[in-house]
Amino acid sequence: MNLFKYFKDVVVGELEEMAAAGALPSGLDVSRVAVEPPRDRSHGDLSTNAAMVLAKPAGMKPRELAEGLVERLRRHPDVTEVAVAGPGFINLRLAPAVWYARLGDILSEGTAYGASDMGAGQAVNVEYVSANPTGPLTVGHARGAVVGDALAGLLAKVGFAVTKEYYINDAGGQVDTLARSAYLRYREALGEEIGEIPAGLYPGDYLKDAGAALARRDGDKWLGKDEAAWLPAVRQFAIDSMMDLIRDDLDYLGVHQDVFSSERKLVEAGGVEEVLKFLEERGLVYTGVLEPPKGKTPEDWEPRPQLLFKATQFGDDIDRALKKSDGSWTYFAGDMAYHLDKFRRGFALMINVWGADHGGYIKRMTSGVKALTDGKGDLDVKVCQLVNLKRGGELVKMSKRSGSFVTLREVIEEVGKDVVRFIMLTRKNDATLDFDLVEVTEQSRDNPVFYVQYCHARCRSILRHAEAEMPAVSLDPQALAGADLERLTDSGELDLIKLLAEWPRLLESAAEAHEPHRVAFYLYDLAGAFHGQWNKGKDHAELRFLLPDDPVLTAARLALVQAVAFVVASGLEIFGVTPVEELR
Repeated sequence: MNLFKYFKDVVVGELEEMAAAGALPSGLDVSRVAVEPPRDRSHGDLSTNAAMVLAKPAGMKPRELAEGLVERLRRHPDVTEVAVAGPGFINLRLAPAVWYARLGDILSEGTAYGASDMGAGQAVNVEYVSANPTGPLTVGHARGAVVGDALAGLLAKVGFAVTKEYYINDAGGQVDTLARSAYLRYREALGEEIGEIPAGLYPGDYLKDAGAALARRDGDKWLGKDEAAWLPAVRQFAIDSMMDLIRDDLDYLGVHQDVFSSERKLVEAGGVEEVLKFLEERGLVYTGVLEPPKGKTPEDWEPRPQLLFKATQFGDDIDRALKKSDGSWTYFAGDMAYHLDKFRRGFALMINVWGADHGGYIKRMTSGVKALTDGKGDLDVKVCQLVNLKRGGELVKMSKRSGSFVTLREVIEEVGKDVVRFIMLTRKNDATLDFDLVEVTEQSRDNPVFYVQYCHARCRSILRHAEAEMPAVSLDPQALAGADLERLTDSGELDLIKLLAEWPRLLESAAEAHEPHRVAFYLYDLAGAFHGQWNKGKDHAELRFLLPDDPVLTAARLALVQAVAFVVASGLEIFGVTPVEELR
């Protein structure tokens, strides 16, 4: 049960009753009414802004409206105290039985607690990683992979029908460069001395395997041939080899996408021509000359007539080129075709997770989606800022073109998949993240992945000790749900239960905002509250979780321990992280 959603319905119901009684105008828009935990927990259990957001349209003062609403809320059987604060916020305190019932919900539902039907089965496409198929993934790619994967898991948890997608950029000039680089390694595999890798080609050793594999498949078939003869075959072989490498890296990270879409296949199937036809029918293209942009000149600007899309009609700063002067399509034209394809596959809601260097591309793409879907499509772009890979505070330098980068696989081999996944979510996606290979393995409160995992491991340890020392106390979650939970009267215990009860609301708000990092923040706070309660038991024996002389209170406290373990495991499951049973 989402307690906050329930009480929002209660508040809205009372507002409707006030309108029916003539105390409020009818037809007020209540969409902005919210029920949330108060910023200062000493003020109560719940807080609503109803009077603040409705006073002006109701033609009333906020406190006047609030006082009328308070009188009605005071009669609710679950409310023990209600008061107006400040200019018109309403704070409520709830009966302890409300919180004990939430603990029972968690024990009954297990890790499914917090799941909801908010998404109502709506199809959503989450496209992430989509790295150019020119080499293995780096730790920078890992951030987008983890954010996208966790966001997909979060949306699925609250009832969306999620498709996870990878867009293969295999139609641009970078894959021709890849082909030439692979061909060089192919010649090397056949015994040629290739010398220093020419400037402009990819120098990484990872291409040696691709070159050797091509030599095994085709022998010397391509030696001495003109580039026009070997380029198409070598290019496709190299792309396939790199995508196999990328899929292996993603699998090692625990990322498994549902769909891999090829840009080249889409373009060859006439996808861009379909976009052009669609836009022409609506009068949204013309031939013109763009003004030179301020600052860095983008790839698609030319000081000559070009085929342009009227992007400014849909919120962009300037109109955008679809075709270059040499007749080839711009990258933007191909991306327009891809998003039209996604919309036609049934995805009105699209989420793209991009790297930091794509921030300037957002407006043109969102304007394109608006145009191509007649306003029916919604594109949200989450930009992942850079990851600073460090070791003991010192930057670990990497460069994909020089071949000296640190691969994602190397990082996972050093610190583990679960550490990589969790740490990538400990900052909001648009903030730079420091990933220190030393700090992420430290066993301290400053290491969030350890702190949260330790919480789960500590819960499991307590339950194992209970099984060994107090076998008469059943640890079955349903049995624990029937314990005398009203024995949980310590302020720390009640605070823990209240924090657990926020989990369903947290999931829905994080999913609505497309911000999976909120789950990491919540788990860290929950772990801190639980560790704090455990520490109180060290100083005060009567607060320990296991009390051999009081099995009834022990059962109630074990119910709380199991509930914490369920919620932590549920959050880690969204992240694709395995909750540990014990830490060594």
